[in-house]
Amino acid sequence: MINYGRLAEKKAANFLRSNGYVILDGNYQTRFGEVDIIAEKDGVIAFVEVKMRNEKSIAQPKEFVDYAKQKRIAAAAAQYITAFKVNLQPRFDVIEVFCVNNEIKSFKHLENAFELL
Repeated sequence: MINYGRLAEKKAANFLRSNGYVILDGNYQTRFGEVDIIAEKDGVIAFVEVKMRNEKSIAQPKEFVDYAKQKRIAAAAAQYITAFKVNLQPRFDVIEVFCVNNEIKSFKHLENAFELL
């Protein structure tokens, strides 16, 4: 059985690479939460949440990254920064993945989607 969430994350990582990002980590898990993709570009470390929805969904994918989810991502990001002694400017992004009949059609990269640190 296909895990469409993981497939969307892999495709989103490829999308980031094609836009000049270096992927540092994926599915980084802590007891506080998880970050789908951790990427670096131009002195910025981006903690990226990937959300996939059908193009005909009544809500945008970014709307599913609520405040509680943002807090969990930020807590995991803080732990990553501390554990790996990261000296880059942190940023929280969302990549919206739009699909039709479980086939990925497009991406929308929302930089600075939220701020919590």
